[in-house]
Amino acid sequence: MPDGLPLTLYAYRLLTAAATPLAPALIAHRLKRGKELPARLNERYGESKVARPPGLLVWVHGASVGELLSVIPLIGRLRERGFGVLCTSGTVTSANLAQQRLPKGVIHQFVILDTPRFVERFFDHWQPDLALFVESDLWPNLIVTSAERGIPLILVNGRVSERSFQRWRRVPATIGALLGCFDLCLAQSAAHAERYRELGAPHVLNTGNLKFDVPEPPADPAGLAALRTAIGERTVIAGASTHAGEEIMLVEAHRRLQGSYPRLITIIAPRHPDRGRGILEIAQAADLKAALRSQGELPGPDTDIYVADTLGELGLIYRLAPIVFVGGSLASHGGQNPIEPIKLGAAILHGPHVWNFAEIYADLDKAHGAEQVADVDELAQRAGAWLKNAGERMATVSAARAMVATLGGGLERTLAALEPYLMQIRLERRASDA
Repeated sequence: MPDGLPLTLYAYRLLTAAATPLAPALIAHRLKRGKELPARLNERYGESKVARPPGLLVWVHGASVGELLSVIPLIGRLRERGFGVLCTSGTVTSANLAQQRLPKGVIHQFVILDTPRFVERFFDHWQPDLALFVESDLWPNLIVTSAERGIPLILVNGRVSERSFQRWRRVPATIGALLGCFDLCLAQSAAHAERYRELGAPHVLNTGNLKFDVPEPPADPAGLAALRTAIGERTVIAGASTHAGEEIMLVEAHRRLQGSYPRLITIIAPRHPDRGRGILEIAQAADLKAALRSQGELPGPDTDIYVADTLGELGLIYRLAPIVFVGGSLASHGGQNPIEPIKLGAAILHGPHVWNFAEIYADLDKAHGAEQVADVDELAQRAGAWLKNAGERMATVSAARAMVATLGGGLERTLAALEPYLMQIRLERRASDA
């Protein structure tokens, strides 16, 4: 291990090494819960059926869907410059997204379990020339082994929530040692940059939030046309990336709005699509007619609740719904990213629990580019006001789009900060080839 690491990280390595024999039981448990893909379990152990591509290889790691989405444009720019890219993430939903959205030629693997044996096996196989960690998914063995092997390690779009900041402050030597392994920390805002400095990161830059530069999510033209035809001229609102409890509120809001808007249809896209049938039952218990997209159903003329329990189709929903409630915010999950629906012209409603995107929502609310609602009463009231007053709704959309446009540019600043490292690994490869 690199010199000067605290006893906590040394103990972590010993404990994870001792726990290695338990890995198959852990993976089997996750497999039963639908959190693993049976054909790709070997990737969790650092094994791969995919060969390392020749030439320079940049390894990009993000925890899940949000992190992966934020760096897809960055990955595209790396590919344009001739770099091979290996992308790792930890969830089945992110793996499905990778298959749909990653640029051609990018390799996706599930991140290995963070034990010394599996980590060494991963590095022996892939031998990355540069490692980019996205946001805040810090695995000690992966990070320390990267430093041991002399792989330049950079944190991109870095963020530290207030909750995580307070936790890390209780173990300053541990977080300081981990952040000290990074050659550079690129933070997504000045506030996050300051937190990294306070936690001991030696080299920090504020490059802005990559999420502002993510392009509009795609939509299958045929699927969009079919759904648009099925909905026709009906009034539409949507709940996106919803969590348990929020669907009940959306169903109740629909009931309250139905008297004024009898042709209303509410589309609900749960964060975890496997919850679709449960949402169907919630709607039916409220005496509303519902349909499941995962079953190939389209909304009929009497469908009240349309459950979009599929992956990769939020772009379709955002193109149809003029009002979108962004989930994870009435339920206490920290909120979801509102930028994609804003770019596609939706007016945004959200709850108070948005700490994962606190600065974005604070800026939106201040600019009157979104509305916070505290409960089902306010959700129904605010949605009804916007359905009644299209001018007010469009003013909110315009304010949100203007704010997003002014906060863009993080991609170019990130690339500029990475350029010396990209040049360095090119020069080192040329020297070794010579």
